[in-house]
Amino acid sequence: MYQFSRAIYRELAPYVRDDKPNTQCESNRELVLRECEEAITRLMTDRRYFARPSRTLFNNLRPYFAMGDLPRVYFVIDRNISFAIDFLKRVPNYAFDTTGVERCCQAMTRKGQPCQRQPLPSSEYCPSHQHLEETFEELELQDFELAA
Repeated sequence: MYQFSRAIYRELAPYVRDDKPNTQCESNRELVLRECEEAITRLMTDRRYFARPSRTLFNNLRPYFAMGDLPRVYFVIDRNISFAIDFLKRVPNYAFDTTGVERCCQAMTRKGQPCQRQPLPSSEYCPSHQHLEETFEELELQDFELAA
């Protein structure tokens, strides 16, 4: 995943404004690189709750670019985030996350403690909590019933 954040940075680095306030310790290029890495890391670890990663990263990077460069910035971000999402969909889910951290079930036990079991490869929940998994079709059906 390191490659995706670096690809975004490499394409955007020539367009980063060089001026920075006196109170800012890091250069604008360092801040752009950090924002790119944080967005890709969040995409890897918290994909379910990261609804619009392209828009979030673009909003975080806007202050570092001139107005005329913003369409190019959004295009580069959107393209590379799409590649990262496609890559994450193709990578199988094993016992360890892409960052090397062991995966845990997302459910809570009756005592309010996080479940310690490993989730199934195609799910975020262990076999005991698999019933909590929501599918896209179920969500659409719920939305349709609420609208009716």
